[in-house]
Amino acid sequence: MVTGARYDALPVRRGIGMWSDGPVSATESSRPSSDTQGSDTTSSGTTSSDTTNPPAPNDGVTPPDTGTGLPALRAVAVEVAREAAAHIRRRRPEIFAVSGTRDEAESSVQTKSTRTDPVTVVDREAEQVIRARLELLRPGDAILGEEGGGDHADAAGLRWVVDPIDGTVNFLYGIPAYSVSLAVQRDGVSIAGAVVDVVADVTYSAARGAGASMTDAAGHSTPLRCNPITALAMALVATGFGYGADRRRRQGEFVARLLPRVRDIRRMGSAALDLCMVASGRVDAHYEHGLNPWDWAAGALVAEEAGARVRVPSARSSGAAGDLTVASAPGIADELDATVAELGLDEPIPEGVAAG
Repeated sequence: MVTGARYDALPVRRGIGMWSDGPVSATESSRPSSDTQGSDTTSSGTTSSDTTNPPAPNDGVTPPDTGTGLPALRAVAVEVAREAAAHIRRRRPEIFAVSGTRDEAESSVQTKSTRTDPVTVVDREAEQVIRARLELLRPGDAILGEEGGGDHADAAGLRWVVDPIDGTVNFLYGIPAYSVSLAVQRDGVSIAGAVVDVVADVTYSAARGAGASMTDAAGHSTPLRCNPITALAMALVATGFGYGADRRRRQGEFVARLLPRVRDIRRMGSAALDLCMVASGRVDAHYEHGLNPWDWAAGALVAEEAGARVRVPSARSSGAAGDLTVASAPGIADELDATVAELGLDEPIPEGVAAG
């Protein structure tokens, strides 16, 4: 495990490219070696049809330190994710105008894997913002993005994993639960990342071995720890569902089996936020089949650094394989793992495989 000084009090960006306490200095002076192997199971871009261009990133403003130490990588993740979140907050009223109805923005919404899997012009703009900033701050680093693509199979060295809007359906309907997720992985293992709750303007961030924190809109930073729960029967569990009908059917069956064993189940619609809620104690566990690396790369690290037991798919896989992601408070981890195995939840749910 990579270790570093605890980093709970992350400075908060007050304006584009600026920090309340100045730039964060790296603790390492050279790029981490790409021959340091990590376990996979521990933690083409589309041109916008809209005429509004994303803002030029940080023109004329001093960026954060871009060294290769974990604090510097964490600072870049926070800075860039917050810029994308600010762009999203600005653009939604412009896309949906005054009434906020979806009919006004049909030309800005397309679909991907199924008719229920939307992508908006703002998703693509936000990823353009992130890619432009990373190309400036981290030239040469690989990027894997939900909208702009990248090589799933090539996880060697440093790779940034981008979800510009995790929770696009919520964004589309105006439900205040969607996020920007940005993580950097070394050889397939997340080592620093940030998740920004766009509406609440709350930033969750972590670096491997250095803890996790939550910073609110006023700039107050709080270290994160999971709930001290010890009984699965009292656990509030978050989950999510895929877009294909066959996978949804299987996931619904699993919910029916698990629900009698726990306090209750919540479905928020953003896996990245669910994982951060495990870290903050707003839920006690999260599980979901079929997540892509951009869904879990940052949030799973935040949860793990807050003390959660985390199981994620290979960083080289895609959500089509249907592998399981689980994060749980440590006091219920053994019981949840046993229950997941007993109920058959640990089996993958590949796309297009009907329930038996």
